[in-house]
Amino acid sequence: MFRQLMGLRHLSNRTLTTSARKQVDNKIKEKQKLFQEDNGMPIHLKGGVKDAVLYRATMALTVFGSAFVVYELFGAAMPKKP
Repeated sequence: MFRQLMGLRHLSNRTLTTSARKQVDNKIKEKQKLFQEDNGMPIHLKGGVKDAVLYRATMALTVFGSAFVVYELFGAAMPKKP
């Protein structure tokens, strides 16, 4: 049992290290430049196509959800007569 606990400890130490195995380029400066430039676009769409699709899907779900809630409220307020 002690051997299993030591193995688990070794595994957790190995996976939680802070040093990266691969050097990744720091793209923060590029992203800051992209989001700070004044080109008339709203900030939530400056990320590209993925942001636009996510925004439109969110708006569609919001409109559909709101319409469904109103429909259900009317259905609850005016029940069908038997």
